[in-house]
Amino acid sequence: MPSSSLSGAIEAMVENIYRHRLPLLCAAGLGVTAVASWMWWKSKREGHLELRQVGTVSQLLIYPVKSCRAVSVQEAECLEMGLKHGELKDRHWLVVNEEGQMVTGRQEPRIVLISVMASGDSLCFEGPGMEKILVPVVPPKSNKILNCRVFSSDVQGRDCGEEVSRWLTTYFQTGSTYRLVRFEPDVMKPRKAKEAEKPFREKDVIAYPDASPIMMLSETSLEDLNKRMEVPVSVANFRPCIVVSGCEAFSEDTWDEVKVGTVRLKRVMACGRCILTTVDPKTGIMSRKEPLDTLRTFRLSDESLSHLYKKAPLFGQYFGVDKTGKLRVGDPVYLVVRKE
Repeated sequence: MPSSSLSGAIEAMVENIYRHRLPLLCAAGLGVTAVASWMWWKSKREGHLELRQVGTVSQLLIYPVKSCRAVSVQEAECLEMGLKHGELKDRHWLVVNEEGQMVTGRQEPRIVLISVMASGDSLCFEGPGMEKILVPVVPPKSNKILNCRVFSSDVQGRDCGEEVSRWLTTYFQTGSTYRLVRFEPDVMKPRKAKEAEKPFREKDVIAYPDASPIMMLSETSLEDLNKRMEVPVSVANFRPCIVVSGCEAFSEDTWDEVKVGTVRLKRVMACGRCILTTVDPKTGIMSRKEPLDTLRTFRLSDESLSHLYKKAPLFGQYFGVDKTGKLRVGDPVYLVVRKE
């Protein structure tokens, strides 16, 4: 290119930049202003928050298979759909019958005696009178996706194979066939928690839990209950995810917003208790009486909330996840107080 042409092109480019510098500077200025405004608003908002320690995490419990025994862990991730530790995700596996209906301790009380632990890339199933069995954490994609029913909600699950189906069928000894399915978030639609309980928010989603991603209970609430009972019960009767110590009994009823580790949780409603709590976690026998009978003497809801809880006594609190993150046993539990 001749030098005169090159010079002309450079001059034109410089003139173009000069001509558009004002809009560019204005746009940049608006961007900086917007960011600064957002940071000011965020700092002002957070400046109106007070964190008050109300307890300490004493246990973190994950139930890989709905109604089977809990796995106690020292640390966990809290995702939108509940706790996760390694390959174990809370209530992401489900036992179903031939019609795809969920099978829990309400239908088969002895399911509470089945232990499910992580073993490399497998789950290890163990139950009374049964040989241990390893089940791949991730079923082959060639396995069928089954349409399942959890209470009144439809939800899918990938079949985990014939071997674990035979194991479960032999264990229950009812003459029916049982199958294990796994929820896969990348290909399956989660349930809306509000379909189970109306107070939940649109963003609260679950796989196979009854209603909530997180259920929290305090040790002192359990102690208070056991003082009223002839035969004490354990935390295993109530199946919480997060157990808290160092607080007053039933103070969790008032923790509307909490921070634990890097996690933020929003209390939605109390947990109305059902007949599953009467299954002895040591024997798998359902009494249909305690601890429900005792709870009904002092933990029924106000009549104004009977449309939510009916005659179910309240014990523990359901939370939605506002901010995902990590938490550990020993973490302080902070009540988030918003100051005017």
